[in-house]
Amino acid sequence: MNYCSNCGSADLMYKIPEDDHFPRFVCPDCDTIHYTNPNMVVGCLIDKDGKIMLARRGIEPRLGFWNLPCGFLENEETVEQGAKREVYEETGATVELGNLHTVYNLPHANQVYLIFTADMVGDKYELTTESTEIRFFAPEEIPWDEIAFSSNAFAIKKYIEHGKADKITHVGSYFKDKIR
Repeated sequence: MNYCSNCGSADLMYKIPEDDHFPRFVCPDCDTIHYTNPNMVVGCLIDKDGKIMLARRGIEPRLGFWNLPCGFLENEETVEQGAKREVYEETGATVELGNLHTVYNLPHANQVYLIFTADMVGDKYELTTESTEIRFFAPEEIPWDEIAFSSNAFAIKKYIEHGKADKITHVGSYFKDKIR
């Protein structure tokens, strides 16, 4: 942060404010404490006839790699609305959400993933500007070395391990080269 969004001062300090526990940018000119919070990433794990939908990324980051349809939650939308929107933006598909399947923490990137199970409404899906290829993979066909993000690999592995009927929300985290 270079400037205070409240008063415009460039004289910011990065410190732990009184009665707080985390360092924050603080403006000594107007006493504003600038709080930043993690970004929410929402999406879906879509199973059709025992196969999982993956989309090859047409955008950075990880251009050309496979991923579950996921993306950043927008302001003024619920996590459910965001998950459905991301599926539509990346695949043109309409889905009905199941249970919350995965909560995946990326503290170093300030992100939290929320991935739902979902069923397609109808059979329509199509390429979009965000995806260059869309395929349904049987568990043994998953291109593990080409999965874009650790959050996706975690969700897919838990899904394969526990199956569609599983109503448990799987919680994982990525800490500096370790998946927990």
